[in-house]
Amino acid sequence: MTTAAPRPPTREEVAAAAGRTVPDLLAPGLRVLFCGINPGLYSGATGHHFARPGNRFWPALHAAGFTSHLVRPHEERELLEARLGITNLVARATATAAELSVEELRRGRAALARKARRYRPRCVAVLGIGAYRIAFERPRAVPGRQEESLGPSTLWVLPNPSGLNANHQLPDLAREFGALRSFVGV
Repeated sequence: MTTAAPRPPTREEVAAAAGRTVPDLLAPGLRVLFCGINPGLYSGATGHHFARPGNRFWPALHAAGFTSHLVRPHEERELLEARLGITNLVARATATAAELSVEELRRGRAALARKARRYRPRCVAVLGIGAYRIAFERPRAVPGRQEESLGPSTLWVLPNPSGLNANHQLPDLAREFGALRSFVGV
């Protein structure tokens, strides 16, 4: 069900969102737990994951067939019906992921492992190869299924869907997300 989008945050509201958190979207028995790097300021201001216009998470999710329609950030709870969830390696909102320390990313890995053990998703998909390489200490990792698992969950790496990531366009993201979808059988 599509609902009216809330008013976009003002520049002042976005700037004031530094350090805020966005609640995890979690439930037991997820097919996939998508794990972003950390919320951007726009997401911090709205309280919704991947909220900045231009972020390609939602279009990639739909293009890959995870959702029957293009879900909007303020409709994110619909993902739980499809047994999909969202969390982040680092909870605090920043203007860019470059503001995060190596230690924060590695602590995020430990927190993500605890969430995987508690909620037992079939697969944990980390969105961002660079952040994955640092957090998991795998400097040569490539996108796709990883050899290691995270607790009971298969570990998968996807490109970062941020509009700032020019290395991967929407067709590339849809293909990568589609490979994950085929793996989990959604």
